[in-house]
Amino acid sequence: MLSKTNISLSIITPCFNEQENVSILANQLRTKALINYPNYEIIFINDGSTDGTLNELKKLNKENKKVKYISLARNFGHQNAIKAGLDHANGDAVIMMDADLQHPPEIIEQLIIEWQKGFDIVYTQRKDGQELGFIKKITAKYFYKFMNYFSDLNIEQNTADFRLLDRKVVNVAKKLKENDLFWRGLVFWFGFKKTKIDYKANQRIHGNTKYPLAKMISFAINGITSFSIKPLRFAIFLGMGISVLAAIYGLYALLLYLLTNEPIQGWTSILLSVLFIGGIQLLILGVIGEYLGKLFMQSKNRPNYIIDESTLSSNEHER
Repeated sequence: MLSKTNISLSIITPCFNEQENVSILANQLRTKALINYPNYEIIFINDGSTDGTLNELKKLNKENKKVKYISLARNFGHQNAIKAGLDHANGDAVIMMDADLQHPPEIIEQLIIEWQKGFDIVYTQRKDGQELGFIKKITAKYFYKFMNYFSDLNIEQNTADFRLLDRKVVNVAKKLKENDLFWRGLVFWFGFKKTKIDYKANQRIHGNTKYPLAKMISFAINGITSFSIKPLRFAIFLGMGISVLAAIYGLYALLLYLLTNEPIQGWTSILLSVLFIGGIQLLILGVIGEYLGKLFMQSKNRPNYIIDESTLSSNEHER
C-alpha cells in the first residue's frame, strides 16, 4: 500500500457557468480533501462557459500551479468534458466530480481508501434526501429502470459522475473513440474490480442545474442506444404483434361479411386504427433514425472536444 505522500492523484472537474463555485471547490479540495496528499493536480475543464468561469480558473492557477485548467473551444457537453480531463490527467488514481459543490469533497478520502484495498473503480451512489423534489425522484427512478431494461447493463440507481478510476482503467478510457459517451454506463461496461460508497449530495448554493427534464430525457436515450440494440428488436416485435392483430381483425371482418353479407360499420374505429398504426410507424422510424444518426456522426470521426487554451504543456496538449 502506497503512503499518502507517494500517492499521485488527479481531480478532474468539468464546469459550465460555475463562476461562483470553482474557487470554493478548489479551496475545499486543497484545505480538506487533499491536505494529506501533496502529490496532486486539480484539472478544471471549462466547457464553453459564457460567464466569468475561465477568469476565475486563471486566478486559481496563478495562486497555485497545481490547479490547472483546460478551456474548450465551445460547449461540447459534460460527458466530453470528462473525456478531456481523463485524456490529460497524470495521476495513479483519477477522481472525477462536478463543480456545483453537490459532490462532497470529504468523500474523497473514502474513495482512496477503497482504491488502496485493490478496487480499480470506486463509484458513488447518491442517497436522496427530503429536499429532493418529487418529480426529480420519480424521473431518476425510472431513468435507471428504463436504462437497465433496454440496455445490456445493470447500473445501480442514483449513481453519479463522482468516482475514482485506477490508472489502468483511465488508460482504457483514453482509447475510446465513440462520439456519444455515457460514463455511468461505461464504468460498468469496463468490468474491473469495483465497489460503491454512499453519499448525501450537498445543496447547490450558486448557479442552476445543467440537467433539466428535457436534457435528462436526451441523456437517457443516449445511454440506452449507446449500449444496446434492444429498442430495435422491440420495434421488430411490436411490428410483428400489430401485423398479427391486423390479420386477425381482417379475418374477422371477412368471416363476418361472408356469414352475414354485412360489412363492419364504423368509420371511427377505422380512423383510430389508422392513427394508431401511423403513430407506431413513426415511433419505429424514430428509433431507427436515432441509431442511423449515431452511425452518421460517428462516421465523421470528429474529436470529442477541441481545446482553445489551457495550462498544459505542449506535449500534454498533443495527446
